[in-house]
Amino acid sequence: MKEIRHFINGEYVASESGRLFDDIDPATGENIARVHEGGKAEIDRAVAAARAALDGEWGHLPIAERMARLHRVADRINERFEEFLAAECADTGKPRSMASHIDIPRGAANFKIFADLVKNVPTESFHMDTPDGTGALNYAIRRPKGVIGVISPWNLPLLLMTWKVGPALACGNAVVVKPSEETPQTTALLGEVMNEAGIPAGVYNVVHGFGPGSAGEYLTQHKGVDAVTFTGETRTGTAIMKAAAEGIRDVSFELGGKNPAIVFADADLDQAIEGTMRSAFANCGQVCFGTERVYVERPVFDEFVSRLKAGAEALKMGPSQDPDVNFGPLISQEHRDKVLGYYRLAEEEGATVVTGGGVPEMPEAFGGGAWIQPTIWTGLGDDARVVREEIFGPCCHIRPFDSEDEVVGLANDTDYGLAATVWTRDLARANRVVRRLEAGLLWVNSWFLRDLRTPFGGMKSSGIGREGGVHGLEFYSELSNVCIKL
Repeated sequence: MKEIRHFINGEYVASESGRLFDDIDPATGENIARVHEGGKAEIDRAVAAARAALDGEWGHLPIAERMARLHRVADRINERFEEFLAAECADTGKPRSMASHIDIPRGAANFKIFADLVKNVPTESFHMDTPDGTGALNYAIRRPKGVIGVISPWNLPLLLMTWKVGPALACGNAVVVKPSEETPQTTALLGEVMNEAGIPAGVYNVVHGFGPGSAGEYLTQHKGVDAVTFTGETRTGTAIMKAAAEGIRDVSFELGGKNPAIVFADADLDQAIEGTMRSAFANCGQVCFGTERVYVERPVFDEFVSRLKAGAEALKMGPSQDPDVNFGPLISQEHRDKVLGYYRLAEEEGATVVTGGGVPEMPEAFGGGAWIQPTIWTGLGDDARVVREEIFGPCCHIRPFDSEDEVVGLANDTDYGLAATVWTRDLARANRVVRRLEAGLLWVNSWFLRDLRTPFGGMKSSGIGREGGVHGLEFYSELSNVCIKL
């Protein structure tokens, strides 16, 4: 049985408590590894190692050398691509076709992108007049924030973890990472790469465990942690924010969403169907900016529902290594129970089940997996819980609309504000509508199309702050103004 240990100060170490937990393959339900659970002792050691790294070699490296080493991290991930791919698919059950094109390449690219960005990002300077006529020069300097606590999710484990670790290290910080207990493998494997790439001991630390009463709680409460970045559900973000209030520490949150897609009658329906198929069902619906609410203009409503139904029913489930498989399991049996609860609730609330709504029949080898049917509903009222609450599964509710004002009001009628998608050939209308939508990520005639230099994040209950490009650097660094009297 594989054993996954913490990575602290450049070494893999066991938990002092001796506690371990199971790492389960969601496709089969089989236990694939035993993971050491960290507590206060491991967090204390990791934070101390990170602090020492800031005071040591890492804190004194020339910026060009720091960037070169981060490039080596990216290169080494790509050189060990198959190892990372196998670990990611084993932990998540997702098809290799998705993980090989998105998760691993993007996970590696995050180090190069932010290294290059930090190397080239300017800071402002101003010349000012003074009463004696000699003047003064003001300029800004950017410095690392310190020790960053990183709590990463299970849906895109490597990608979303390096999306935080990449800019944090590029800015000169050290990190303590608490990956999801569901997906520990690639975060642990990255420790080997850090050593191979010449990242000094203590710069990158990993402590495995859970939230309350475990590694997550101790990390967010630790006084030696200068800031906390978290991607996950809104309730957990609320708890972390309360913990971070002690010591007035910065937080960066990318939280939940109940994201709308708006399909106007003049849209290219082929594109809209293909895009909505991806946004509703990719990664078994476990994507923070996926689509769970679809609004379709009435003249094309019936056609849209019929064609999306056909697309959902054509999705292929099975082993991740099968190149034809494009639909994997949910992350766990526990999460499947939650999603199935919403499937039952939808029927209780009066939904018409267009397709799905239950558990598929799978071959015996996958009988213990967390498989679930892609599901489409119509007919629910706007106050139905299934329409208002984040499900995080492969499902969507489709509702007709008759006017632009009506659909903007429907789309904004939510506690969340992460993402929205608009499908129309009328670009004037698209520009008009997106300016009225209350969401941080707005797509027109596309979905999941990302330039990593652009801001990423939500409003309302969907988060605080922005990641990506220079916007992410603002969280991972401190600006100081220097005023020199001339």
